[in-house]
Amino acid sequence: MMRDASGASRMLCYTRLTQQEPQELNTSMASVSEFRNGMAIRHNNDIWVVVEFQHVTPGNWRAMLRTKLKNVKTGRVMDVTFRMTDQIEEIRLEAKDMQFLYAEEDTLHFMDLETYDQIFIPDSLLGDSKKFLREGDRCSISFIEGKPVLAEMPISVQLKVVEAEPAVRGDTATNVTKQVVLETGAKLQVPLFIKVGDTIKIDTRTGKYSERVATA
Repeated sequence: MMRDASGASRMLCYTRLTQQEPQELNTSMASVSEFRNGMAIRHNNDIWVVVEFQHVTPGNWRAMLRTKLKNVKTGRVMDVTFRMTDQIEEIRLEAKDMQFLYAEEDTLHFMDLETYDQIFIPDSLLGDSKKFLREGDRCSISFIEGKPVLAEMPISVQLKVVEAEPAVRGDTATNVTKQVVLETGAKLQVPLFIKVGDTIKIDTRTGKYSERVATA
């Protein structure tokens, strides 16, 4: 308690800022054969996320695994080849269900549905699937030491067609396509019978049309 020049008492409130202690990473040993996209590993004393991988058997050589790894700290992508007998240290990611709020330039803003904290991530974490993202949609965002390193949309989403050439009556063929515009602005190849107002399902892993789920 302190008194000002007039003699009136006033209470001074102090807020102590504390820095969260870094948590020990949850790790385990895994075989190279267990590699999958989005997997986090420790390599050369750094943490990397597997961007893509390919099994190869060059001639009479033993099978190998060619990968592209993304450095969690720097964002640098590097080509690394592993032998199939190699063991790697897998780092468990902390995944959170988060709601998309809005996009700003090359960043996407999300809200944690449990704490209501807001974060932003580079849109590159979602890759091409970001074109199917609507305000209010949920994504799974994975963290390492509090830093977002991976973002995933649901395997499929349902979006409405807002622009399309006239549907061809009676034509239900799926091997002939036309281009439509979806409510997010994304352009997509769909069967000829799809028309404005239809709701279609899209596989976000491939970015391709799956089926019509509702008709206008």
